[in-house]
Amino acid sequence: METLFAMESQQSMGFPKPLTEEFRPVRICDFVGLEKQKKVLTNLVRNPRPCALLFVGNSGSGKTTLAQAFSYELNATLWEVGSQECSVDRLRELVFHCSFVPKAGLSGYHVVLVNEADCMSDAAAKFLLSKLDSSGQLSNVIWIFTCNSTDKLEERFLSRCLNPGSFNSYGAGNDIVDLLSRVWKVKAPVSAEAPNFRKLTCGNVRESLQRLEVELLSA
Repeated sequence: METLFAMESQQSMGFPKPLTEEFRPVRICDFVGLEKQKKVLTNLVRNPRPCALLFVGNSGSGKTTLAQAFSYELNATLWEVGSQECSVDRLRELVFHCSFVPKAGLSGYHVVLVNEADCMSDAAAKFLLSKLDSSGQLSNVIWIFTCNSTDKLEERFLSRCLNPGSFNSYGAGNDIVDLLSRVWKVKAPVSAEAPNFRKLTCGNVRESLQRLEVELLSA
């Protein structure tokens, strides 16, 4: 009985989140860097149309989170599919669901986010070819595919997708330093000495925040 009570109490407590979750961007404009990608998605929110987008970049560069922010601002129904479940049957099921009128208050668009698309099966990729063509395209669906590399994707698949550029933090170093500084002011003890934020800044925002979290834990 005491064990059960302890478990219930523990589950009701508000445990702190990792910095990468606590400071995860919600809106497109909140992202650090990725200027071209933000412009493309902002314009699509203003004037949406059915299309397929390909987000290419290293893990932690913001591909999935930016797709989620786009769906949120578009007020769309979001469907997320991992590479391991991206089968022909699952895709057919999604196409079926996307044919229905969305819940009240939504824009009418569906965003289908396929993560690690370079790892999906060959059969799934071939099924998608017909859905990305103008003849078989769904009028209210925006597909977003994420991948670390395009090496495993066929050229005919790539030719059906819009690629807004590589996801990286090139040119965004100062913005990341500013983000780390602001997070430190919020989370660090008053007496703690601030680290060198520029040395903590690296190839992507997620890893930079993880490095800062180590500094906070040792402050």
